[in-house]
This record gives sequence, structure tokens and C-alpha cells, in this order.
Amino acid sequence: MAFESLLANKTRSFLSMLGIIIGVSTVIAVFAIGQGAQKAVDDQFQGLSANSILVMAMRGKTKSSKLKTTDSKVIVENSPHISEATAEIQENMTVSFESEEGSFSISGVESNYFKMSSIEVDKGRLISEEDVARNERVAVLGSGAVETLFPENDDIVGQNIKINGKIIEVIGTVKETGRRMGKNSLDDAVFLPNTFAEKSILGSKAFLMIFTLADDVANIEIASKELAEALREEHKLRDSQEDDFRIMDAGAMVGAAQDAAKLMSLLLTAIAAITLLVSGIGIMNVMFVTVAERTKEIGIAKAIGGKQGDILSQFLLESVALSMVGGAIGLIIGNSIIFIFRNTELITLAPSLMGIIIGFGFSVLVGVFFWILSGAKSKPFRPGRCFKE
Repeated sequence: MAFESLLANKTRSFLSMLGIIIGVSTVIAVFAIGQGAQKAVDDQFQGLSANSILVMAMRGKTKSSKLKTTDSKVIVENSPHISEATAEIQENMTVSFESEEGSFSISGVESNYFKMSSIEVDKGRLISEEDVARNERVAVLGSGAVETLFPENDDIVGQNIKINGKIIEVIGTVKETGRRMGKNSLDDAVFLPNTFAEKSILGSKAFLMIFTLADDVANIEIASKELAEALREEHKLRDSQEDDFRIMDAGAMVGAAQDAAKLMSLLLTAIAAITLLVSGIGIMNVMFVTVAERTKEIGIAKAIGGKQGDILSQFLLESVALSMVGGAIGLIIGNSIIFIFRNTELITLAPSLMGIIIGFGFSVLVGVFFWILSGAKSKPFRPGRCFKE
């Protein structure tokens, strides 16, 4: 009888389910966005060790920094709890090879940069200490740069590319990482010896970062203090002067990014929950209308021996059926959205079993709760009054 009643009023039943459909699909999509954001954070920082510490120049309209690439050696020499350090200067520039060209991140690095960043050689060789010491005009290409500049040429090592009018020999390529450092992808990078890059390509105003490793995770705090003291002394800063550099450890950066991703997910989930709440109110209103419209039917059922519990069960089944069918349709739509957008670059989506469970479970609970609420607010069934009418 419950299903017959729903099928007899298809339009009203669909409009009742619409809020549930939108709410459930939104919950699933929201959880996918949240999981995708956290996955993107993990991918971005997976190349950083838990004991890594980053040093960047502090610059602004009223501030200048004395941070230099040679400060990496100063840090290692004067910080007992820093085991290794490497400097990188970076800026986006146009790189060309014959008729091909593209904009890439030009990174001036030291020889130990690749080991500390877990970047592996694919063809040829990596930048050596001799290349840095001699200001050699050599380059190592990321996989993205190779695809753009050498789309149909496998003979890459030994070729000459051009950056800012300078001819530079390609000595090697590196394997795809899929990682990002800040806003730039490591795969879309062209690596040069930092001495040559600073002197002839990027200049001293390029973005500078020093990547350091503490000797132990437990010593990150004391290593950061030693690092700061070494740089302040090297930059001859007085006690009254603020640091002209910023220090960030990988754990704090990853934690802050993950917290931001979780907060975004919670906010979006709250919006989805409000949508489900509104849909529940819609179901409650439909139940009110249903009870009012079917007063005579209820009266007849009572007159021929129908129990109050049986009649209430019928309305409960109608409410749960609306919620479950709407929830099922919402599941299909939500997962379809994930399937369509997960492989695009517009947004990172990751399927979440928790989103499916919460979305569908909440849709059923919404139906039951608002049926109870509508039943509590409805007038008791009086078959005598129905016959009188």
C-alpha cells in the first residue's frame, strides 16, 4: 500500500526525493574533494623528509634579505644538528630547442640537491660538484620539459637548448616525480648549476630557498635555532633587528596544509548537511500534506479494524522509501561526478567510502526523523470525523 501510494503520486514523490538526491550527491562529492585535497597535500610534500627544514628569504616593500646560495655551507659548518644543506634559486623562463619552446621553472641547484630531493636520473648524468665549481653551461631536464621540447626525439643528451639567449648543453634527464615544490611542478623544471644560473641566467633577485636536513627528527627545534643563529651572525644582524629569512620545518608545513584541507572539508560537509536538513523538512511537509489528504482513507482503515500501528507503519515505509530511493540516486550521481572529474586537472577528487556511508545513512535517518516529527505534530486519526465529513 505504501509503494502504491508513492507510485500514484509520482511528481510529488520525485519532488520530495529531490532534496535527498542533491544532499547525498553533495556529501559524496564533498568528501571526495576533502580526500583529494589531502592527497594533493601528501603528493606535494612527499619529497620532503620529516626532518627537513626550509629557509627562505624574507622580502617585502620595507624588507630586504642577505640570504645567499653560499649560506648553505655556512649552515652546515655552524649548525651541529644540521647534517646536510643545499641551495636552490628558481624563476620561470622560456626555454627553446629548435622550433619547440615552453615556459619552465629554471632551478639553479647544487650537486647534492637531487639526492636530498629523492630525484632519480633517467638518462645521462646529473649535475656534479665540478659543474657547480666551474660554472658549466649544462642542464638536466624534468620529464615534462622533455615531452615539450623533444616530442619526437629520443636523442636528448648532448643536445643544446637555449635560455635567455644562452646556449646550454643537456647532460641528462630525470624520472617523473609527479610532485610539486610550491606552485611549480618538479617535472616541468630545467636544472642548472646554481653558480651559472645566478651569474648568467636568473641573477641575484631570483627566488632563493635553502633545503636542510636535521640529523634527527627529535632535534628539529634545536637545529632550527642553531640555523637561525648561524645565519644572523653571517648576515651581521643586531639583536634589535628581525630575521631577514623564514624558517619552516616540513612537519609544520604538512600539518598546516592538512589542517586547512580538513577545515575546508568540514565546511563543505556542513553545507551538504544543511542541504539534507532542508530536504528532510521537505519530506516532513509532504507527510503533513499526505496525512491531510488521506484522512478519509485513514478513517476507513480504522473503521474496518486497521490498527494505529499498521497505519503509522505505512506512512513510515513511505518516508523511508522516499529517503532510500533518493539516497540511491544521489549515490549514483555523486560517484558519477567523481568519475567524470577525477582524471581532469580542474580539481583533485579521491573516492571516499566514508562519504558514501554517511551520505546514504544520513538520508535514511533524515526520512525516519522527519516522519517521526511530522507524526508528533499531526492530529490523531479520528475515523468518526472522517465519516462525518
